[in-house]
Amino acid sequence: MDTNLISRAIAELGECLRAHGNMLATAESCTGGLLSSTLTDVPGSSEWFAGGIVAYAYEVKTKLLGVPKEMLEEHGAVSEPVVRAMAETVLKTVGADVSVAISGIAGPGGGTPDKPVGTVWMAWAWAGGVRAKCYTFSGDRASVKGQSVMAAVNGLLSVAR
Repeated sequence: MDTNLISRAIAELGECLRAHGNMLATAESCTGGLLSSTLTDVPGSSEWFAGGIVAYAYEVKTKLLGVPKEMLEEHGAVSEPVVRAMAETVLKTVGADVSVAISGIAGPGGGTPDKPVGTVWMAWAWAGGVRAKCYTFSGDRASVKGQSVMAAVNGLLSVAR
């Protein structure tokens, strides 16, 4: 992860959120809190980052983020319906204005022909709606997590502007 690039992007995100009086919430799975940690590396982030939930296990996605068990069983955690539900719930639960949810397969194992290692679904939610996108990243576990953080921030910038 290019720390200078991500720091500049997060600083810009913070300025956008602060200018509109908006607060951000995160729901993370495969990144394990890396996005939240990276956001809070920027001084002043408490002015625009409300908090986040790391929901790695199915049970936590169900209990803390309200993802229906049936949805997880039908689509799997790495899917559009699940990240949409995660993003919408964390937005409401935290009382934020904008949210992002991430769920993926960082590797080295866990991939399937339909969802290979590096498959990451993200969703961004706000009062006016929700948008989701699937990415296929390459590299080792740390690289997939880093690329996920950068993509999440870029998506947030798009929503926050």
